[in-house]
Amino acid sequence: MKDKFTLTQFKVRFPDDAACLEELKRRVFGDELACPKCTKTNKFYRVTGRSAYACSFCGHHIYPLKNTPFDHSSTSLWTWYYAIFLMAQTRSGISAKTLERMTGVTYKTAWRMFHQIRKLMAEDGVPLVGDVEVDEAYFHPNPQRRSTAQAHNSQVVLGAVERGGRAKAWHVKSSGSRVIIPMVVSNVAAPSNIFTDDYRAYNILPVFNYGHASIKHSEGKYVNGKTHTQNVENLWSHAKLGIRGVYRHVSPKYLQTYLDEYTFRYSNRKYPKQMFDLILSQVAK
Repeated sequence: MKDKFTLTQFKVRFPDDAACLEELKRRVFGDELACPKCTKTNKFYRVTGRSAYACSFCGHHIYPLKNTPFDHSSTSLWTWYYAIFLMAQTRSGISAKTLERMTGVTYKTAWRMFHQIRKLMAEDGVPLVGDVEVDEAYFHPNPQRRSTAQAHNSQVVLGAVERGGRAKAWHVKSSGSRVIIPMVVSNVAAPSNIFTDDYRAYNILPVFNYGHASIKHSEGKYVNGKTHTQNVENLWSHAKLGIRGVYRHVSPKYLQTYLDEYTFRYSNRKYPKQMFDLILSQVAK
């Protein structure tokens, strides 16, 4: 369990709302802060009964919750942190219904909390480098009850995975080259080596200074030495299994946030103990 952030460790670190607020204040403002009003550097002290801290010299207030997902929320800060803990520790996702049962918040509140947390899990914008696998896939709105009509409405997603590293995925309008190639160019640093299947839209990649090798899935071939797309296909498999088994239905409107959730876990799979703090660090940004 040394590589996991356990529930016992979470409760010791965050026993109550006060401890949660203190952690957030430290992340947003640091241990010491130059007062915006009197300019004197000090630690600020907690204002009793309020989610605010005051300058030790002039009494000016600062508010750690301001401009965060927790701002103006009637849900306790500890419950927010617990929801982040659950989202960070699960491998396949956790439903709003489960959070409702575990914390007593309403389903609507639980869903909104997880939606805000997924936004904190969005990719950082740093381009992928090295050997990168790229693939497009199709996600069904309701994988539990897939029909011909729903198959027609399948959503196109594009993914890219560094071998041994990070992953990114995007909900895109189509699988046409005019859509997917600009996404690849914007998110994979050249000159990287890109591995794809034999979808011909990828054949233009060398023009943009990429190395490119493709595996002929159309001929039933899946591995040829280093040429394969097994890592990105593993990402798709995990995301689809999670959506089908945990979330049951994902609206196209929110599909991107679910992709962010699964790519975040994939990118940080080697650091499970740090996932909670990685998500929380995004609040301060």
